[in-house]
Amino acid sequence: MKKRGIILLFLLVFSFSLLFGQEIHTADRYMELVSNRYAGIRDYEANIEIRSGNHTMSGVVSYLTPSFIRIDFTRPAEQVIVFNGDALTIYLPDSRAVLNQPVAQNRRGMTAGAGSSGLSMLRRNYVASFVSGPHPEPLDGGGERVMRLRLTRRTSSEGFREIILTVNADTRLIRRMEGTTLAETIVRFDFTNIRTNLGVPEQRFAYDTPPAASMFNNFLFRDSD
Repeated sequence: MKKRGIILLFLLVFSFSLLFGQEIHTADRYMELVSNRYAGIRDYEANIEIRSGNHTMSGVVSYLTPSFIRIDFTRPAEQVIVFNGDALTIYLPDSRAVLNQPVAQNRRGMTAGAGSSGLSMLRRNYVASFVSGPHPEPLDGGGERVMRLRLTRRTSSEGFREIILTVNADTRLIRRMEGTTLAETIVRFDFTNIRTNLGVPEQRFAYDTPPAASMFNNFLFRDSD
C-alpha cells in the first residue's frame, strides 16, 4: 500500500510537471507578449482595409515609433491621413479640403494605438479573454493560424463596447481588429503584407498641402478644450 501511494504521488507530480512545463498563457499575458513584440518594432508598413457597414476603404499604412502614422488611400483615391507627432491632418480629395488638428501634449496618448504603447492602453482600459480558448485557429478558413482575443471595456467612457483582436500565432503581429461601437456598428481593420523595421524615415510623415485646397483647422477640438 505504501509503495502504491508513492507511485500515485509520483504520477500526480509528473502529470502536473507536464502540464505546467507547457507555456500556458492567460489572455492578459498573451496581450503582454504581443505588446512586447511591438516594442521591438521601430517602424512598419502594411496594406490596410477598413470596413464600416457598407463602406470599405483601403490603402497603405506607415508607422514610425513613437506615434507617427500615415495612411495613403487607394480607395478613396488620393485621400490621406497623417499624424506627425504634433498634428493630425486629413486630406479629402472629393472636396479638396484639408482638415488640420493640432494635438496638445495631454491628448497625444490618444494617438498611440499603432504601437506597444497603444496596446498597453488597451490592456489598461479593456479586460482581455480568449474568444474560443488559448489555442490557434485558422483565419477565414485558410492556412494562417491566429489567436483571437475579446477585449471588453472596463468603463463606459471607451468608444468601443468590445474589440476582437486577431493576432498571427507565429509573428504575434495584429492581423485584424473589430470594434463594436455603442450603436452596435462594427468597424473592422485588416492588416496584410506587414513589413517591419524597414527604415521608414520621419520625412514620410511630412505632408505637403495640395495647391488650392481649403484649410479647416481645429475640426475636432480646440487646444484649450
